Amino acid sequence: MNHEQLISALAEIVGPERVRSEGETLAAYADDLTENEPHLPRAVVKPVSVPEIQALVRLAQANCLPLTPRVANTNVGGLAIPAEGGIVVDLQDMRRIWEVNSEALYVLLEPGVTFADLKQHLEANHPDLIAAYPLSPPYASVLCNCLLDGLANLSFRHGSTATLINGLEVVLPTGEVVRTGAAAASGCWFSRAPLPDLTGLFVSWQGTTGIVTKMAVQLWPRPAYRRRFFLLAPDLASAFQFQWEAARTGLFDDLGGTSWPLGRLLFGLTNVTQRDPHEPEFYLYGDFSALTEDEMKAKQKVLDALLAAARAEGTKFEGPLDVELLIQVEPSLRRFAEFPLTLDFVLDHPGGGLTWMGTYGPLATWLAGAERGQEILLRRGFPPMFVTRVMQGGRYAVLRFILLFDKRNPAEIQRVRQVNRELLTGCLELGFVPYKLPAWAARELRERFDAGFVGLMDTLKRTLDPQGIMNPGRWWW
Repeated sequence: MNHEQLISALAEIVGPERVRSEGETLAAYADDLTENEPHLPRAVVKPVSVPEIQALVRLAQANCLPLTPRVANTNVGGLAIPAEGGIVVDLQDMRRIWEVNSEALYVLLEPGVTFADLKQHLEANHPDLIAAYPLSPPYASVLCNCLLDGLANLSFRHGSTATLINGLEVVLPTGEVVRTGAAAASGCWFSRAPLPDLTGLFVSWQGTTGIVTKMAVQLWPRPAYRRRFFLLAPDLASAFQFQWEAARTGLFDDLGGTSWPLGRLLFGLTNVTQRDPHEPEFYLYGDFSALTEDEMKAKQKVLDALLAAARAEGTKFEGPLDVELLIQVEPSLRRFAEFPLTLDFVLDHPGGGLTWMGTYGPLATWLAGAERGQEILLRRGFPPMFVTRVMQGGRYAVLRFILLFDKRNPAEIQRVRQVNRELLTGCLELGFVPYKLPAWAARELRERFDAGFVGLMDTLKRTLDPQGIMNPGRWWW
């Protein structure tokens, strides 16, 4: 199919105003913030309905055209770069919130619904309900964050955001539509159970098994009381020990922290090259809530006991510093009082490049992983930027190493790639597994994975997508 035929066929499906093939637009869809190689698509198409997506998929099947689904492109893994060209299916105009079920506590939404959209909708129409929000820009897609096992401010309680999915509607590579979860048999999207859990065929598959068009995501009653605070730790060991002890209490909704360079950026300081010996090495962040004043007082006693025990052993914590009090001193910090965050302190820098090696792993080797990653970053000439999070009540934890770099400098891009490879190796040796896995990492890791796991993934991919049209270039395909 030549260029004119392709554009004409796409225009017949979605209308000519929703098809783009000019050079400037294609260049914008070819790249992201990361060090991953850009690739130009042949065209960009912006559907607004499930029948349009079905028709696009059938056209792609008939002509062996690669399809790359995309929304906000904030994944920081190169996952929406059209590695083999073809068509980018931009879903950001599918922004309907179909249902908020206050009894079953879920929202049914489309791919283009952002975290800012969801928050605004709940505050206007269901102020008694809350959602989980990530450390991502407000314009990030709720659906994509959940499909990619992202993090959220309720991850201490629930784990990755994939656990918040009650069910999906998906256009398969054949053009057929399938529902997963209880909604496959019921009009209510109340749970993934008790049917066979086919939702997993689309979680963390990075768009290689179908295009998700609807998702039911869990909600919660809004607590009457909440406390958010920072705790400044003198060194990594004491910071990680506190998180270890705190994880066992079940106190928190969210518990994590940042190393000192990110802590500086967080509070508006731009110099991240040299740490003052008297400066905290780690900035801990805690968040807990309660339905009643008595419950809040009881939780506060747990926190007080944790801090008293740590200080009795000689740890010189500063704080806790309540976010609300910090805002009174410095109003610009209001952005940290509510999720989703703007993240301007890492997104807005002269070089424009942002990447990470994000991993999930056991608490037992968490500190060793942080120390190893910090050593790699410093040795390679990068500030030791990383974030941590306790997940699912302490069953596992997050280590995410962040690099800011100059995308205009090819030598620096190569240095970033090397650092990420070293970080990947170091984390794997300590039992940490990367999430939102870039394709280069998947290819390098294939031999490390269980052979049965790799074989089953290959079988499922061939079965669902025999032509290999769905986001090719991901994983090892």
